[in-house]
Amino acid sequence: MMMMRPYSLSSSSSLTVTPQNPKLSAAHSFFFPPLSGTTALTFSSNPTHLTKRLSLKCRQSEYFDQQKLATTTAHYDNSSSFAPQTPSSRADQVPARFYVGHSIYKGKAALTVEPKAPEFTALDSGAFKVSKEGFVLLQFAPAAGVRVYDWSRKQVFSLSVTEIGNLVSLGATGSCEFFHDPFKGRSDEGQVRKMLKVEPLPDGSGHFFNLSVQNKLINLDENIYIPVTRAEFAVLNSAFNFILPHLLGWSAFANSIKPEEMSRGNNASPKYGGDYEWKR
Repeated sequence: MMMMRPYSLSSSSSLTVTPQNPKLSAAHSFFFPPLSGTTALTFSSNPTHLTKRLSLKCRQSEYFDQQKLATTTAHYDNSSSFAPQTPSSRADQVPARFYVGHSIYKGKAALTVEPKAPEFTALDSGAFKVSKEGFVLLQFAPAAGVRVYDWSRKQVFSLSVTEIGNLVSLGATGSCEFFHDPFKGRSDEGQVRKMLKVEPLPDGSGHFFNLSVQNKLINLDENIYIPVTRAEFAVLNSAFNFILPHLLGWSAFANSIKPEEMSRGNNASPKYGGDYEWKR
């Protein structure tokens, strides 16, 4: 084993290393491996002294990379997602959420459309089941001036997946209407009545969205309508068609499928009976 020779170091702008052992040949050169995150030291010799050449290598610590990643993740977690509300056992597993919507502004009213995610219930097996389907929330606000809308007087109407299906299947001359009683089956049934009518415009250029609300509890009788052009209606239909599988929870199911499970039969719920049909 080679023994390390003692050296004396003098600190200056040109740092030199002088061997204290006179028997050491001046023709030798030495390299000291750098420590992690420090300077690399290279020593070369000449007839009179050894000169230390410094090469500085800056390397960012993995700690700072992890801190940066955590900060970025926290930013998205706090941002305004449409993500299914599934229970989570750990706080750091909560998915990022993005709140989205689409608005149509006209002279007499404004209409905002927002999807609302389905709700899931945890089963004893560790899986999740849809407990409440998602929906699309329509918000109507009357105009209070030129390009000014009174959102304090807004009226809301929630479209179920079936009602969305009715809308997307409308033709250029088709019409439909939906009736809601928020208190149906309760003691206040009939006190609040909401009706949404979607009818074609007389010139065939689009549809009227007309929401009428009668609330006997606060003595309110409101009627808000807004024309929706054919192009605007096409945008709504495209968004509705895209979001429907998510409102049903089917997208969450599709994302949970693993390749190794594709060939397995699903016998968790015999009531569906799909496996029995194909196994006959």
